[in-house]
Amino acid sequence: MFGGRFSLCQGLPTGSMLGSLYLLWLVAMTTSLVSKAQVLTPQDYEEDDDEAVATPSLAVPCDYDRCRHLQVPCRELQKAGPVACLCPGLSREDRQPDPPRLGEVHIVAEEGCAVVHWCAPFSPVKHYWLLLWESNGAPQKSGPLNATVRRAELKGLKPGGTYVLCVVAANDAGESHVPGADVEGPDNWTDPSFGPCRKLIMPPKPLTLVYAAMGVGTALALLSCAALVWHFCLRERCGCPRRHGTAQTSEAL
Repeated sequence: MFGGRFSLCQGLPTGSMLGSLYLLWLVAMTTSLVSKAQVLTPQDYEEDDDEAVATPSLAVPCDYDRCRHLQVPCRELQKAGPVACLCPGLSREDRQPDPPRLGEVHIVAEEGCAVVHWCAPFSPVKHYWLLLWESNGAPQKSGPLNATVRRAELKGLKPGGTYVLCVVAANDAGESHVPGADVEGPDNWTDPSFGPCRKLIMPPKPLTLVYAAMGVGTALALLSCAALVWHFCLRERCGCPRRHGTAQTSEAL
């Protein structure tokens, strides 16, 4: 008898007790799940809609044009808006920049100047400068230009002169490559015109319309005077046939 009671207390429960224990466990689990559950109200749905509207939209490309004069750096544009925009890919800052691309060159022959325009490379740039070859020897170098500058004016160009112009980009790692820098003189420069350099040929200084009109008028006046002088000289030298015939007629009468 003792062994049976001992085995009952220490052994597995009977079938009725198993059912009771399973029922208690099921009630406990159901109560726990109900206590953790949250009932959604119409206000909760409205809050979810507000959160969906407040979700930031996808980033868009920055309003950055590498050929625009006085263009703000793209990193500053990223900080200006509420959402960071996307900048074009750039090379590493510890590498020298790629060459810029020289664009339109507007020559003003009357004033002996040229307005040049270029586009920034896909590299970090700290400043620019211009190189100008007029003849054999070292080129003339302009002062440093801000990284936002894309346009500059060259003055003092001679009418009928030939030049080679290059734009150079620089950062802390170095400066961009200048093709044909070892060529002596602009006459021997044959590199393509869509890179950082270009050959410039200044036309002769044109005459204004006023000077041209004055020159033509003066020439016509001189020709008229010469024709009149020549005509009177011939009359003095050869005489006038009409007067001689009239004199003979009067004598006969």
